[in-house]
Amino acid sequence: EEVKHEIMMDGVLIEDLADVAKDAALLQGVLMRTQESSNLSELVTYAPFTLFPTPVPKAVFLQSLAVQTHYNTLVDKISQDPDFLQEALASTIEVDDFTARLFRIHQQILKEGRAQSITLGLNRSDYMLDQEEDGSSSLKQIEINTIAASFGGLASRTPDVHRQVLKVAGKLEESQRILDNNPAEGLARAVAKAWELYGSERAAVMFLVEESQRNIFDQRCVESELWKRNIPTIRKRFDDVSRTGSLDQDKKLFVDGHEVAVVYFRNGYMPQNYISEQTWDARLLMERSLAVKCPDISTHLAGTKKVQQVLARPGVLERFFPDQPRVVEQIRATFTGLYTLDVGPEGDKTVAMALAAPDRFVLKPQREGGGNNIYGSEICRVLQGANGNTDRAAYILMDKIRPAAVQNYLLRRDSPLKISNCLSELGVFGTYVRHGKDVVMNECAGHLLRTKSSEHSDGGVAAGVAVLDNPLLV
Repeated sequence: EEVKHEIMMDGVLIEDLADVAKDAALLQGVLMRTQESSNLSELVTYAPFTLFPTPVPKAVFLQSLAVQTHYNTLVDKISQDPDFLQEALASTIEVDDFTARLFRIHQQILKEGRAQSITLGLNRSDYMLDQEEDGSSSLKQIEINTIAASFGGLASRTPDVHRQVLKVAGKLEESQRILDNNPAEGLARAVAKAWELYGSERAAVMFLVEESQRNIFDQRCVESELWKRNIPTIRKRFDDVSRTGSLDQDKKLFVDGHEVAVVYFRNGYMPQNYISEQTWDARLLMERSLAVKCPDISTHLAGTKKVQQVLARPGVLERFFPDQPRVVEQIRATFTGLYTLDVGPEGDKTVAMALAAPDRFVLKPQREGGGNNIYGSEICRVLQGANGNTDRAAYILMDKIRPAAVQNYLLRRDSPLKISNCLSELGVFGTYVRHGKDVVMNECAGHLLRTKSSEHSDGGVAAGVAVLDNPLLV
């Protein structure tokens, strides 16, 4: 805020800076498709972003990077532990149809045997900085995304935008403190390793995408990195796989005549992505194939909210890191309070706690994509409607993380320029590749900062609530 006041005192108008920022975003390729409701024609514009980078304490930022390779290992170990997944998700699959359908595919693959021994993980662990009473901040995990973790591409382009804004504002020293960040290259490096291990130069990396793709440029950044390595990519939808997908006698996957080495899911994480039985059949076909799946079905399930809640129970992390107390300590330090809603005394206690003080908590269903969480009085309505009913097991309860608000300007196409009280969410990208029992890659691949007005409880950039940002370490 002090920087902004100096900018105005130095005579540089915020409106002029905003124009510089928007032009820089277009020049750097920080782009998103939008649609005009009047004529349904597609436009390309800058993706929404903050005018200024947001201060982030250096210590917690470095903590988030340091723990990421441990989270990669944890997700991979969970995906290889069918007994744990069965125990963790038993109550959820009784009441949540979507998770149950995914779990049935998982069981079928276990029964038939996995065709491919190569595992590729591209995940993103999301955090907020919980404000302590003494004014310090602690890093607390919101969730880990194991499927279609987005904005690695655009996050690679935003540092230069904020550098340009700060230079024009006369803040050369601050501009030099904007961190280099290239998740697109890191994600592509892991995909390239999996492709290489697959062992066919003719085979392509298939991006499985939605029918209408607003966030296509984020994906194109990763595609571009793969083409730099002479790795062919194709873009297909579930419908394409349904119509033209097949397995040969060796279980190699062919879609529209192309052999597929890697299926990179940028779709398939929400119930509405599966519009028919044919869509589910297409998912099963890909899972049964020799193609490397990112993620495979068990890794997809490892990212569910219920698994997140079960991991917070005493002794559970030790199951995966039996002789590594320091790793357990590092991961557990990022947990906030997570509570079961299974039917029984423990779940009843959770319900009573939530009804007594709903503003202290977030009610989370087993859904990805943003905008699904439940807050405040709505928590009471949902839980009272499901009181004593197994339906409540479709949710978990989490302590509400309370970050400190920072003032900034949120730049969106056709939105007025105004200062807002903002909250930020830090994401860290992780990549790993395992070949049989050998982990051949385990890396932290970069970061993502997203910021939204404090008047919004939930929702990401794709949902039209948050905007892209950069951390300015303090």
